[in-house]
This record gives sequence, structure tokens and C-alpha cells, in this order.
Amino acid sequence: MTQFASSTPPVTKGRVLVAMSGGIDSSVAAVLLHEQGYEVVGMTMKTWDYASAGGSKKETGCCSLDSINDARQIAVDLGFPHYIIDIRDEFGDFVISNFTDEYLAGRTPNPCVLCNTHIKWDALLRRADQLGCEFIATGHYANVRLEDGRYVVSKGLDQNKDQSYALWGVSQESLSRTLFPLGHMRKTEIYDEARRRGFTELVNKPESYEICFIPDNDYRSFLRRRVPGLEERVAGGRFVLRDGTFVGNHEGYPFYTIGQRKGLGVALGFPVYVTEIRPDTNEVVLGNFDDLASSRTTVGQLNMGKFASLEGRGLVPSITKIRYNHDGAPAFLEQIGDKINIYFEEPVHAVTPGQAAVFYDGQDVLGGGWIERHTIGETPVSSAVTATL
Repeated sequence: MTQFASSTPPVTKGRVLVAMSGGIDSSVAAVLLHEQGYEVVGMTMKTWDYASAGGSKKETGCCSLDSINDARQIAVDLGFPHYIIDIRDEFGDFVISNFTDEYLAGRTPNPCVLCNTHIKWDALLRRADQLGCEFIATGHYANVRLEDGRYVVSKGLDQNKDQSYALWGVSQESLSRTLFPLGHMRKTEIYDEARRRGFTELVNKPESYEICFIPDNDYRSFLRRRVPGLEERVAGGRFVLRDGTFVGNHEGYPFYTIGQRKGLGVALGFPVYVTEIRPDTNEVVLGNFDDLASSRTTVGQLNMGKFASLEGRGLVPSITKIRYNHDGAPAFLEQIGDKINIYFEEPVHAVTPGQAAVFYDGQDVLGGGWIERHTIGETPVSSAVTATL
């Protein structure tokens, strides 16, 4: 069990603005920093009002009134200030607009990574400056350290809860002021710390894994509400095989994602998956599982972590994750200008444009980028890579 100071320590370590969602992780993070001697200021961000989008499910998660009240109560109990900031306009203008635009472009977005990169950290740092806070902190399971002049994000101790993938896009400047108090703890310890302090409601509170603005997890209905006339625009599209063979009609290309198997309504005598989305022709390409295999992909909009650049380093070995819940695959990275080519040692399945690829050197995040395109059917390791092995 991690040991901490008493609940009323002298303030010695500086002033920190803590992002508090009302959940157990961010609440315990605030408590621990308070006990470690930081002057804590709590802040809850209102990013989305689900009722305004026409959803029928009760609002849950970090934007609900219950969650805001839970965060505020922790602050009241421990005697530190708590603020609520409304960032719905900037969140909606950027994250939600990107979400709809990406689906309309035939890609599958990752709004949580985008929110961290462009909204939450910027919003927190602006308010931190206004409130005289040197640091900001979140309840992410990750770590950050300074090494050779670079701020390096690394995996959290609890590998089952590690959230370093979602942090690849946070800038060096932002990381220089960021604390992750849960990075060296396991989830079981977080529950123990909450119980020890009598926060039983937090222990029993269910965790939310949905996108915050889609609590019913139905992104198709969200798109229909968000984009008037979308259904009529994209209805009657064609399911085709890679060779162009027509095998049926679909509801519209934005309602499908790479790797999808369920809900296709097509029977071909073998399991079929979505392997490609063609927005220009409203076609969705189907194939078998092997057709999902990719040996190479290209990413752009890079943000590098451990090193400022990989250019000039040749082929750099890494473990690369192509989605949040991906275990990671051995790969070689080749940076050319503002793009990185990823050569997988063995083909990986369902590489999806619009998702992030994150590169690891052991526990450390080398960097990441947004998947732009992928190549199917090549030799697992290209001749260029083989020549260097």
C-alpha cells in the first residue's frame, strides 16, 4: 500500500489545478496531491449537454450534474476550492465537428484522444495561469518524466488500466506542467485509498467507458441527429467485394467501420467483414478476415515524445498500437518529413484510417500520429526493412 502524509499537510510543493470528473480516479488523484503537500484547486469541465442533442438516455459520466456535485463535495470535504468551467462551445466546435467530419470522410475518429490533445489540456492550462497554478493534474494511469531535455510519457504501473495511448498528442509544453499522481498505482490501490477515507459512493459508482457525448453508445443515431438529411444522402449504397462484385445494398457508408462484422445483413456463406470504405462512391468493401490484414501503414499529424524526431535514424524498432485496446505489434518506423511509415513484422488486422497509431520503446511513448492509409497484401516485412535486419 502506498503511504501518504496526513490529511492537513503544510503547503510546500506548489499550486496544482486538478481536473475532477467526479469519478473515483480523478477524486483520489486530488486527495493524494492534497495530502502530499500541494495546494489543490479542483476544476470540472462541462464539455457536453446530451439533452440538447436529442438523446433519450439520462445524461451520465463526467458532464452530468451528479458527477459535478460529487467532485465539488470532495473539494468541500477537504477544504480546497472547486470551479466548474463551461467549454461546450470549444468542445463542440472542434471535437464533435471533427467526429462528424471524419465519419463523412469514411474514417473512424477517436474523439477522446483529440479532446485530450486540443481541448482539455489547453483549457486546463489557461485556467491554471489565471488561478496562479504551476501545475495541472489528471487521474490518468500514466507517468511523465524529464529525460535528455524531453518530457517522456510512459505506461502506468497497472497495465490493465494504462492510458498512455490517449496521451500521445499532448505537447511538450503541456507535459512540462502535468502531474499524473496515479501512474505508479494499481486500480485496486485506488479503491483501497477511497475506502480508507470513507468515499464509499465513489467505490460503488460505475465507471463509464462510452464517448461522453454518446452515452447510449449509438453513434449512428448521433450522426443522424447531427447531420440533417444524412440518411437520405447516403442511402442505397453498395456492398462490394474487392474485385467490384456487387453483393447487396447498405444503409450508407458513414454507418460502418473497418473490421465490422455484425449488422451487415449480408450472407455470403462465410464470415464477412468491412475492409474498406469508399465515401466518393458510397461503397463499402467486404471481405474475409485475411482481407483485413495490413503489413504497412502511414501516419501523419505527428507528435513525437521521447525524441524530437526519428528522421535520420533509419528504421526504428517499436511496439505499435493501432487502437486503444490493441495489444501492440512489433514494427519498424521510418520517418520521412512529417510522415511515418510503419512496417509491421507480421500483418495486423483492421488498421483503421482516422484512428491513432502510437509507438512505444519499452514502456515509453516514442510518439504517435493519425492513420492515413494502409496497404493490404504486401510481404509482412518489406524488402527495405529486411535489408537492414
